[in-house]
Order: sequence, then structure tokens, then C-alpha cells
Amino acid sequence: MKAVEITSPGAPEVLRLTDRPDPQAGPGELLIRVRASGVNRPDVLQRTGNYPVPPGASDIPGLEVAGEIVAGDAQAMAERGFKLGDRVCALVAGGGYAELCTAPVGQCLPVPEGLSDVEAASLPETFFTVWSNVFDRARLQAGETLLVQGGSSGIGVTAIQMAKALGATVIVTVGSAEKAQACLALGADHAIHYREQDFALEAKRLTDGQGVNVILDMVAGSYVAREVECLAEDGRLVIIAVQGGVKAEFNAGLVLRRRLVITGSTLRPRPVAFKAAIAQSLQAKVWPLIASGAIRPVIYKTFAAADAAAAHALMESNQHIGKIVLTW
Repeated sequence: MKAVEITSPGAPEVLRLTDRPDPQAGPGELLIRVRASGVNRPDVLQRTGNYPVPPGASDIPGLEVAGEIVAGDAQAMAERGFKLGDRVCALVAGGGYAELCTAPVGQCLPVPEGLSDVEAASLPETFFTVWSNVFDRARLQAGETLLVQGGSSGIGVTAIQMAKALGATVIVTVGSAEKAQACLALGADHAIHYREQDFALEAKRLTDGQGVNVILDMVAGSYVAREVECLAEDGRLVIIAVQGGVKAEFNAGLVLRRRLVITGSTLRPRPVAFKAAIAQSLQAKVWPLIASGAIRPVIYKTFAAADAAAAHALMESNQHIGKIVLTW
């Protein structure tokens, strides 16, 4: 099969299209003929040598794919209602930038009705992440307010739509007027231009001084102190990336007085059973919203797999709004 490999840690140019042996589906797995592969920030971190591959995972980058089932564990497939030839999308621990990819059956989902392979490939990584962190860990409820740092990212456009569809108010931070308009068009209630406004002060103002209930943070670092300042009583801060650094100082007194929760998680190394439970929640509660059009994939640009370096360069430029996808 053709696959995109990381020849050595470095700039986007270290990505190279190569030939690799076809993978074989093991017990509890499917083999997918990949039509499209999602590009995500962890792929960039892996390429630069800053995100070690979990034990047992493929060294080929790529955490989400869409395509057709061509082989697999027949019993496991039957238990999940899959059969050969079905169109699926899947969350994988690696190996997604390839023409063939294995995936645990529990981490596969049917392609929502009406979606293309490119659209389906843009779903798993961000939808699993948002559901696990915003709804499972932070317990966002209808009527509460969610603040999303980086509203125009793949995670951001997913969080906006999912939270709005399930009854929350959404505030986002963005770096440009264009990104603000895009987020508002997707349903965000307010967009804060973080280069021109203090997001903590704006979040307090927009909530009449009460603060936000949940914050989804991909920055960490110096942001944490201001996030603690703008959380409401019993507020929850969920950190899912540390683009702003791993060290933070904040007012611990506010954490005590307001009964705040500061938590975080990574998804890639979690066991299959954990991810399978998320998949079942998504299929039951979110997939119908996609099929109805209440939530829609946001694709910024597609690249042929041979042009993966250009896709990574775009990701690192931070100019995109929504998802970047490779096609095979």
C-alpha cells in the first residue's frame, strides 16, 4: 500500500509518500480501505518529534480515517452491526495516512447519512475529543455557557456545533475578524478577538459578571490564570493541549471559594474500551444531529495524500477554519 511516513523529525518536508506492507486486521479489528484521512495537530507534534507513538501503534501518522471495510473479525463486526463493504469512519492510534488502515471495531462508526468520505474523515478525532472532555469530563449541561479557546480550529468548530445543538450558550476566542464571522455563522453566540480584547474580562461581561461554566482549553500556560478568573461558581476547566506551555500560576484561593474543577485528558493512549464507549455515545446522541443537518462537518481544504507536507504547512500557519483532509 501507499502510505505517508515521517522520514525523520522535522519540518513538513520530512513527510514522504512511500510503500509499506499491507496491514492485517487482528482480533476485534477491521481493515479499512481508506478514502480520506483527517489531519490533526497531534500529527504535527508527532512529525516534529514531540508526540511519541503509543506502544503497539503504527509509526505512520494519522488518527482518523474514512473508507470501506474490506476485511476484519467477523464476530466483532457482527456484534457492532457492520459487514464487508460498509462505509465507516474510525478513530485510530496511528496509521491513518495510508491506503489501508486497521481499527478496533469499537472505535468505528457508520458514515452518517449524506456525508462524503472527506466529511466523514473529519469527524472522529475532534468529535471523540469534544464529547469526552466537554460532556463526559466537564458535564456541560443545557443552559450553561461554554468558552472555547480557538473557536475556528477543528476542535473549535466541533465544540461550537455540538454544544449549541445540545442547548448550551457558546463563547469562542479567535484571532481574526474572518474567524469570528465563521464561528458566529456556525452558531457561536459571541466571538472574542483575543489579540484585541482580554478574553477573561469579556467572558465576565458577556455573562453579566457570573462567569462561564465550562472552558475547553488548548493553550494552557499563562491562559490558566485568566481562565480561573472568568469561571463561574462550580466551573470546570478542561485542558486538552498545551500550546502555550506546561507551566501555569493561578489564584488557588478562587479555586477554593468558587469550588472550581481543573482537569484535562489525552485520548490517544486510552484503552479501546474507553474509546468504544465514546463511540457509542456519539452514535446515539450526536450522529442523528449530523444526519439531520443540525451539525455539519467544516472542511477548509483537501490535499492529495502525496501533498501531506503542504497540508501540515497549512495546519502550522493557523490560517485554516475547520478541518484539513488528505484524499487517496
